[in-house]
Amino acid sequence: MQNLVIVESPTKARTLSKFLGSKYRIEASMGHLRDLPKSKLGVDVDHNFEPQYIIPKDKQKRVTELKKLSEGVKDIWLATDPDREGEAISWHIANILNDNKGKTKGTLHRVTFHEITPDAIKEAFKNPREIDSKLVDAQQARRVLDRIVGYKLSPVLWKKVKSGLSAGRVQTVALRLVVEREKEIEAFKAVEYWSIEADLDAAEARFRAQVIELSGQKLVINNKTEADGHLKALQSSTYQVNKVTKKEVRRYPVPPFTTSTLQQTAGNKLRFTAKKTMSLAQNLYEHGLITYMRTDSVNIAAVALTASREYIAKNYGQDYLPKVARTFKASSKNSQEAHEAIRPTEVDKVADKIKFEGLTRDHVRLYDLIWKRLIASQVNEAIFDQTSVDVEAIGRDPEQAQGAEGFYTLRAVGTVLKFDGWLRVYGIKELSEEESEDPSKNQSLPKNLAEGQTLKLIELLPEQHFTQPPPRYTESSLIKKLEDLGIGRPSTYAPTLSTIQDRFYVEKIDKKFKPSALGRVVSDFLIEHFPAVFDYEFTAQMEDQLDQIALGERPWKETLSEFYGPFQKTVEATEDTAEKVKLEVEVTDKVCSECGKFLVVRQGKFGKFLACSGFPDCKHTESIEEILATKCPKDGGDVVARRTKKGRTFYGCKNYPKCDFASWTKPK
Repeated sequence: MQNLVIVESPTKARTLSKFLGSKYRIEASMGHLRDLPKSKLGVDVDHNFEPQYIIPKDKQKRVTELKKLSEGVKDIWLATDPDREGEAISWHIANILNDNKGKTKGTLHRVTFHEITPDAIKEAFKNPREIDSKLVDAQQARRVLDRIVGYKLSPVLWKKVKSGLSAGRVQTVALRLVVEREKEIEAFKAVEYWSIEADLDAAEARFRAQVIELSGQKLVINNKTEADGHLKALQSSTYQVNKVTKKEVRRYPVPPFTTSTLQQTAGNKLRFTAKKTMSLAQNLYEHGLITYMRTDSVNIAAVALTASREYIAKNYGQDYLPKVARTFKASSKNSQEAHEAIRPTEVDKVADKIKFEGLTRDHVRLYDLIWKRLIASQVNEAIFDQTSVDVEAIGRDPEQAQGAEGFYTLRAVGTVLKFDGWLRVYGIKELSEEESEDPSKNQSLPKNLAEGQTLKLIELLPEQHFTQPPPRYTESSLIKKLEDLGIGRPSTYAPTLSTIQDRFYVEKIDKKFKPSALGRVVSDFLIEHFPAVFDYEFTAQMEDQLDQIALGERPWKETLSEFYGPFQKTVEATEDTAEKVKLEVEVTDKVCSECGKFLVVRQGKFGKFLACSGFPDCKHTESIEEILATKCPKDGGDVVARRTKKGRTFYGCKNYPKCDFASWTKPK
């Protein structure tokens, strides 16, 4: 055998085999072949933070197979993913094969590609390189840093809070965000305010305007009494058009997807979790349908720009094609501009043309999202005609207007789509309220409104409002917040969100994160005793330092040394001085059917359940049945929340099996 190619997964191996031919044997490593041991820290903190890598038991067979396959091979090609993690996997493989007691004599080549296509593979194998030690150092630094934080802090939590808990450098910061948002919500006090709109008639053409000013000053209405006074004045006012402003508004498309924006958009539009989005994207990448899905760059390769422009000209016409290809600049200062955004590898391959074994509807939906985002990014901007009308309401009796001697100003804004541009890619003929930045601008105003024109008041529409607390984080908004703070990188968002849920630190209620009682205790304890470690700015600085290591601008072991000294002192001080936290148990009014003691709420693998407070003497448990306010649409019975064996919540009729109603989404 002349050539052995090693990739991470069997799917990637099968796709590569289509392009490389029979001279190449392609094998999958099945992920990392070496890792830090689970049973101990695995980092020699006293000797320059040397990692103590082992081959896990479940990987030993694969290692033996790869060693045997490499014997006598002339060239070994390491074709793992084009990021730090992929570089580290190749480095570990190289170390394993070089330790094959002289049996492996082949030359090791590192090849990288951001898409699995014939041209990209050909180019990669034509231009192999050495393993990038800088990228490997950055991956090792993150791995060791996270191992130190997790393995040093978890025992502190076991001792001071509860056994079985864990802490993480990024996961705890994400938890902190959720907990702090919940505290903001709890501390929030609603403030009443009112708005007044008016339906006006202009020569039998009706439109709606909002009262915005009184005597040139912004109108603030605090309560019903004030609202009634303004209504009285407005009711007796005369109305005329004061100013008509017309302008052309252009709306530009957004860049193609990065990992973060793909997770956010898939969450908002398709209701996918970040974990599901990345799993589907991984499948699409390994089947050669999209470019590499872990990226923070918005760059588009020249060949993809050319193909996109040709597609647009052919399918939409020259009016939709900009004179020059549109380029984008990443908002993140740490973006790897040499990489590419997430895009389809072939623009001619629309969603209904993709095929592979294991293809699901969700694969197609995600691919369609990626395809449309790329094409739309290269289409001309959408153009709107926007008309703004200021209406003057002059009271017949100025004293009725809260003693004001002036006039009210009302404003109406109408927006009409003039040229659909990139909106055509999405099949949008006019902006819906969901797509518009300001839904109040969607109305169509009468065409012939003129300054000085008298209007007739049809109806006044007062409405009471209350200020709203900040919303709980969804997966999408939490990822965006982490990205805005500079915390985490493309490969970390999905596992971070999964971890805080798997640890029962947060729970999802209507797809929004709410911290559990345990999560609040853990967050408060860690922030109190390790404020520097879980400070937002400090965590972002650590990410910057990891990026500097990847660029060869900073030594990785020195970075760990700077962190470890102060951190270890804080760990020791906390172990010595921090008081043990008493976890509050939620006691219910339900009584145990076996021993008569009260039942308490416990957290298990599949969520909350009821358990006897007499445990371990009494081991009685019951499930918690959440009854919704809505009734079953089939038989009118109660709707209850239930869980699958894998812990996923669904909603079903309480009268099952007589009634088979079930839904993944909460009925309204």
